Amino acid sequence: MNHAPDAVHEGFMRRALELARRGWGHTAPNPMVGAVIVEDGRIVAEGHHAQDGGPHAERVALEALGRPPRPDATLYVTLEPCSTVGRTGACCDRIRASGLRRVVVGATDPLPSHAGRAFTVLRDAGIEVISGVLERECSDLNLIFNHWAARGTPLLAAKVATTLDGKIATRMADSKWITGEEARADVHRWRRLFPAIAVGAGTVATDNPKLTARSADEEWCPWRFVFDGRLRLWNERNLPGLFTDQYRHRTIVVTTQHGGLGYVRKLRDLGVQVWIVPSPTQRVNLAEFRRRCAEEKISGIFIEGGSQLISELIQLRELDYLMVYRSPMLFADDRAKSAFSGLRTERLGNAVRLRDVRHETFGDDFLTRGHTVYPEKMYVDETVFSLG
Repeated sequence: MNHAPDAVHEGFMRRALELARRGWGHTAPNPMVGAVIVEDGRIVAEGHHAQDGGPHAERVALEALGRPPRPDATLYVTLEPCSTVGRTGACCDRIRASGLRRVVVGATDPLPSHAGRAFTVLRDAGIEVISGVLERECSDLNLIFNHWAARGTPLLAAKVATTLDGKIATRMADSKWITGEEARADVHRWRRLFPAIAVGAGTVATDNPKLTARSADEEWCPWRFVFDGRLRLWNERNLPGLFTDQYRHRTIVVTTQHGGLGYVRKLRDLGVQVWIVPSPTQRVNLAEFRRRCAEEKISGIFIEGGSQLISELIQLRELDYLMVYRSPMLFADDRAKSAFSGLRTERLGNAVRLRDVRHETFGDDFLTRGHTVYPEKMYVDETVFSLG
């Protein structure tokens, strides 16, 4: 029986969420999880999953307690405890052995074969289970893990920074910076979470980006994908930094069989990896790219442009998640570069929408993010694509 008001449960779960975020960027492919143990209305022990292969949050909290929980103790945990034996043992077994009589859970395990099983295991052991407390917030914490667990494919998420009228650069290609420092710092935070970042060849040619996650404490390099179906970036006198810096072994050029084996060999001689993705045209087959990432166990890709790559992902229904940072400025110029293009949206019913939408503010800038929802029919270059 639930003896505590919802507000009390939510307060303790918010603390568990704060703890879970300490694992940001360090737990992949595992989820971020936080846990607190409460006795007599106060927190007596805390824990979080700190890194892949390390003890789970529930075990850390119980070890931190250092004694058997009192009869009135409650464990709050942001994600359904694991019910199967893995590298660290099943958390359900540890909870039962501890003597805990009440567990409050945020999100349900997204893996279909595991979802809800821990609730049954714990209840069969006489433990009260309360689920769904701050479920939306707890699920949002693990976007990449949830998608991978449910579908077995990587989460393809795109980020753009736009003006209020949806422009990403002026007609003279001036774009630095549309958003302010706080928004750009948040982008680096997301870079730290994703195991890979991707850009198109045009973005590399124009911006020569580093594609690392940088903060006051560290610089971290994920896998860096560059889409270049014709290998047009190859120029021995002016190679992008992605091909020559200390992280070049983390750069993967994604191309097609039309790019030229000589250029492929030269890139590999530099230490750059090359994926040749089968394609009938000079454009990278994005579905094949997703499949290859799944084979390589790369669970999420943070796509930072350019607009042509992101628009193509949308046209092909390959984009799973979208993040739009908007600055309070207007270009009001038809010749300024738009963030998205390629669809012929004649009616509202043909629009691409977002679900599970989150809004956040960074200084004067505003972030809208959510999962993409595609209409039954999309008009792309005069061709109708229908589901089913």
